[in-house]
Amino acid sequence: MIGGNESCTAGPISLSYLTCVAHLLGEWTGVEHLEDYLGYTVYLLWLLLPLAIAFIYPGIFFLIFIYSSVIILHIHKRKLNGEKSGNVWDGARKILTTLWDGHARIWHGYEVHGNENIPEGPALLVFYHGACPADIIYFISRLLLEKKRFCCLVADHFVSKIPGFKITVEAFEVLHGPKEACVNALKKGYLLGISPGGVREALFSDETYVIIWGSRKGFAQVAIDAKVPIIPVFTQNVREGIRTVGKIKILRKLYECIRLPVVPMYGGFPVKLRTFVGEPIPYDPNITAEELTAKTKAALQALIEKHQKIPGNICRALMERFQTRQKED
Repeated sequence: MIGGNESCTAGPISLSYLTCVAHLLGEWTGVEHLEDYLGYTVYLLWLLLPLAIAFIYPGIFFLIFIYSSVIILHIHKRKLNGEKSGNVWDGARKILTTLWDGHARIWHGYEVHGNENIPEGPALLVFYHGACPADIIYFISRLLLEKKRFCCLVADHFVSKIPGFKITVEAFEVLHGPKEACVNALKKGYLLGISPGGVREALFSDETYVIIWGSRKGFAQVAIDAKVPIIPVFTQNVREGIRTVGKIKILRKLYECIRLPVVPMYGGFPVKLRTFVGEPIPYDPNITAEELTAKTKAALQALIEKHQKIPGNICRALMERFQTRQKED
């Protein structure tokens, strides 16, 4: 050990910075051989680093991804001097959807199959909700860029309460309900996207891709009232890109109490993502909301069974990312 009055740089060989810090802390705390404890701590940190990255990366990535978009929207709004008439967000939407689509192509080799099933007029698109709605963002971006069709989305109320997200909700005309607002959007000729499972399905579904809708049937009533078809939409491997630890019962109970996404996520893996657009379920004036809900759920389940190997596997999904051709189902 170095004497109390000896400098860390004294002698022919200077000590490392960390050793010097450990020595000073040892002198201050009175703990002998503190550098041994610190060395063990550093070893544990390196050992746990992959696990830490797996849990922290999704949050950091999507914060950067979303808040970069928020900054662009604020710049666009500032250039417009707060004007809110007309399609003032068209330019910003084109910039952001180009960026999102670029990320989808590079990171996930993203593909869309079945675009021909989307009608020229309004329709209600019903999605399976992955742990993160990135696939939905990718899909509406590709739709706007390639088919020049803008798709409104229905999202949970808590989205607007996230700091900075209010301008995104405004720019992309995200709806939180009620049913009348959704019906009006469809009657204006828009496409409207919704995930009936919502946050509950996002957090507590898993690699078996179980659909968690509960008793929700409001989306079916919206389609009936607006007299529009329903189109099921599913993204292959969406659960392998980002996963949740939703099998912990206490987290499920906590969510049911506070209705906020409190379940940890991990992943951010560059898995292959393919969105499949199913055949439309045409408007039928004689069908009830319960019957239409069951019909839609069956159609979405059929898409999952056709295009997703269950249970999902992260390694397999990563391998598919680098395959040059899609295997025949």
